[in-house]
Amino acid sequence: MPDQSRFHVRLDNFEGPFDLLLSLIAKHRLDVTEVALSQVTDEFIAHIRAAGPDWDLGQATEFLVVAATLLDLKTARLLPTADVEDEEDLALLEARDLLFARLLQYRAYKLAAAHLGELERVTALRYPRSVSLEPHFAALLPDVLLGVGPDRFARIAAEVLRPRPAPVIAVEHLHAPRVSVAEHAAILRGRLARSGAATFRSLTADCQHTLEVVARFLALLDLYRDHEVAFDQVSALGELHVRWTGPAN
Repeated sequence: MPDQSRFHVRLDNFEGPFDLLLSLIAKHRLDVTEVALSQVTDEFIAHIRAAGPDWDLGQATEFLVVAATLLDLKTARLLPTADVEDEEDLALLEARDLLFARLLQYRAYKLAAAHLGELERVTALRYPRSVSLEPHFAALLPDVLLGVGPDRFARIAAEVLRPRPAPVIAVEHLHAPRVSVAEHAAILRGRLARSGAATFRSLTADCQHTLEVVARFLALLDLYRDHEVAFDQVSALGELHVRWTGPAN
């Protein structure tokens, strides 16, 4: 007796399960152009309505995917297989082959899903052992022999449990020493007030690194803004002379 939950197709040239119809089309035993897809769709809608509120959403989704593929395949099959006249016809022929390949792929996935479902069903019948070994089997297990004595084990434990020093991450290479422009401005102010004039080279001769040279240059700009110094430079990129114009000490 046929399974009432499965969808059966009744056409002029075929009668049987929908899966069998797909199998015949995939094996080239039934031409998809001879299948009345509109009639198949009407019968499936009637099948869904007959199921009432208990209709299968997965079955309906599966039918929509397959029916859309068959419709595309049938449309492409209607293209004559004679000489290809232009690139558009060639593209349709390629699309027809791709649609047929998609149908075969669908069948492969469905068979794989059925196989995995059967494996799950068989595995569900197995139960893991939840008891200990029988005494005569437990006696066969070899004794666990450790090559570490109590004294050595105590030393290992003490070494493992000894508090570790907190890790120190050096940041000297990430951050250069801070340089105060105000401090270098005070140094320049004192030197220039005493000497009256000096070159920029002499004012930075005691700098230890580039940041101090930059800080003193910025300090000179601050002094120039406050009208405490003036600059003289005979030629472009030449020696820079700095004159003190502020109040005398």
